Amino acid sequence: MSNETLPMKQASSSTAAPEAPHGHQALSAYITARFDEFSRSQKDVAQYIVDHLDEAAFQTAEELARRASTSSSTVVRFSQALGFEGFPELQQAARDEYRRQRAGGSVEMEGVAVASTTTTSSTPLFSLDHTEFESALASDHVNVEDTAHKLSRSDVEAAVDAIVTAEKVVIAGTDQMAFFASYFRHLLMLLDLRSEVVASPSQESLGRLARIDENALVIGLSAGRPHPLVTRTMKLARHRKAKTIAITDATLSEVARLARIRLYYSSNTPAFVRSHTALLSVIQALAYGVYARDAQQYDVRIKAFRLK
Repeated sequence: MSNETLPMKQASSSTAAPEAPHGHQALSAYITARFDEFSRSQKDVAQYIVDHLDEAAFQTAEELARRASTSSSTVVRFSQALGFEGFPELQQAARDEYRRQRAGGSVEMEGVAVASTTTTSSTPLFSLDHTEFESALASDHVNVEDTAHKLSRSDVEAAVDAIVTAEKVVIAGTDQMAFFASYFRHLLMLLDLRSEVVASPSQESLGRLARIDENALVIGLSAGRPHPLVTRTMKLARHRKAKTIAITDATLSEVARLARIRLYYSSNTPAFVRSHTALLSVIQALAYGVYARDAQQYDVRIKAFRLK
């Protein structure tokens, strides 16, 4: 397929597709021009692609369908309704437009040229003819951006306040989340903040749960369906009136429902496991937020901790 023109099998006789500068036909503009022709479910896909072109360029049909709250078969039918053979051809068109946007070009929407807000670059951040390795990296890049856009500044500030003022911090995370709980504890320990990890139903972990009181802060980490131990920890913290923070990738997670402060991260990936890149970014950003409250004081604490 040429990188210069959309690979349309057929053209709409009633609606001419707008063209981007230099003769390039913009996928976003073409979808917008034909929007009224689509079915209700196809409109969901169309709107999502127009609003999230970078994600459409990187995600699989299944991931795109999940984000648009529809089925992968609808995504395929939508691609064919546009004149493509299937979703791979539509995705290539999205990558072509994304490439031009990253190069500092403008995209014409409904006949009006709109300058790209993306940072000008001579080459894209990632290769757009993705290998599996590059697809995973590109997906992580999108996850971090999506997380940054959706996090509430007030929630982040409240989380930092809760960490700074807590007498002790209990971080609950099992399986894959156990690593991130341990790393979060390490960052807080560098700042000389008392913290503990609940990562398994061992006698030692259960003993830490017994010490949770109203002066504690409990942070629950989860990806997808939360582990029963994390849910139990959050319920206990709520019962004992401890402050609670949930860091999760699911807005309907029970851990989020039980927490007073909720921080969500994006974990979409083409790989066989969830992406935790955005989770790591959130944890490090929270620790830095604590450090920034009094950098001079924490520098002394970090130096003392390393000398132990």
